[in-house]
Amino acid sequence: MVAATGPDQRATIPACFAARSGVWGNPAMTVRQLPLDLRLRDHSRFDTFHTDGNGLAAATLKAMAAGAGERQVFLHGGAGSGKTHLLQAACHEAFAQRRSCAYLPLQELQALDPGAVLEGMDGLELLVLDDLQAVAGQPDWERALFGLINQVRERRGQLLLAARAAPEAIGCRLADLSSRLGWGPVFRLDQPGDLQLKAILRKRAASRGLELSGAVVDYLLRHECRDLEVLLSLLDRLDLAALAEQRRLTIPFIREQLRRPPGRE
Repeated sequence: MVAATGPDQRATIPACFAARSGVWGNPAMTVRQLPLDLRLRDHSRFDTFHTDGNGLAAATLKAMAAGAGERQVFLHGGAGSGKTHLLQAACHEAFAQRRSCAYLPLQELQALDPGAVLEGMDGLELLVLDDLQAVAGQPDWERALFGLINQVRERRGQLLLAARAAPEAIGCRLADLSSRLGWGPVFRLDQPGDLQLKAILRKRAASRGLELSGAVVDYLLRHECRDLEVLLSLLDRLDLAALAEQRRLTIPFIREQLRRPPGRE
């Protein structure tokens, strides 16, 4: 069995999951270990999510993280729409509320035995499954997920689910699974436009004590993909490089850094 760790925990992931707050999942779970890095990103919080167009989805997930509201929610949207940010924000909030919770990125886990990955997960108060499209169409995964959703509902747990497309469009062969994925509210997340991306980047930079000029933001959007998580990761990388070299974030400095492979600043 595998579960996500808090942002300061990585490497080997124990089955009986302890968040940074010390809240444990079901202590009766079988202990397994998988050498995966399933850390939550520290910046994926509700207060760092730009809610334009997606405010209702964010509010719904925040209530769920606290143990209130819906028992199941499904998010869908393209890359960079903020699905993973919101799912991980819910985990951070659940940990703060001292609730047992796990985040499973199925894109990274699809090659593993679903029985081993999902064993005991029905005992958590909040279970978060990302990238469901990665395992749709795989019979073993579909049967395991079908059983898990039923068990979570029987135990009155909560489920947060996400995929690139709506439940009926991710390619499930098991019709009953497709219907169960849509048991709760389904939210389509809007892709952030250029104005939103600029606002998000500036807010992130300000939180790190960085000065990010309009010209620099425009340069990043012209020369990098518009996937928000890619842009935020790049900003973190530039921040570290600027700190190491005692430089400001200027266009020449950024151009120089973009020519270097990541990790070799």
